[in-house]
Amino acid sequence: MLKNNKGFTLIEMLIVLMIISVLIILIVPNLGGKSKEVNDKGCDALVSVVQAQVDAYYLDNGNYPLSLDVLKSANYITEDQTTCPNKKKLGYADGKVKSP
Repeated sequence: MLKNNKGFTLIEMLIVLMIISVLIILIVPNLGGKSKEVNDKGCDALVSVVQAQVDAYYLDNGNYPLSLDVLKSANYITEDQTTCPNKKKLGYADGKVKSP
C-alpha cells in the first residue's frame, strides 16, 4: 500500500522555529530603545502644536497668555496638551512654549 506522507517533518519545524527565534532575539532589543526617541519626538510635536495655539491666542487677543492655564480656560488647548508623552509638564514663558 502507498502511504500519503504530506506535511512537515520534525526537523523542518525545528528549523523554522529556530529562524523565528533568532529574528525575535535580534528585533526585540532594538524596539526597547526606541521608546525614549518616540517620546522625545512626540514632545517636540506637542510643543509645536501648543506654540501655534499661543500664536493664535496672540492674534485673537493682541497679547500673549500669562500661562498655559489661560489657554486651557479659553479652549485653545486641552488638559492633555499640557503634558508630554513622558508625563512631564510643558514649560511656558514670554510667549514661548518649552519642552521639559
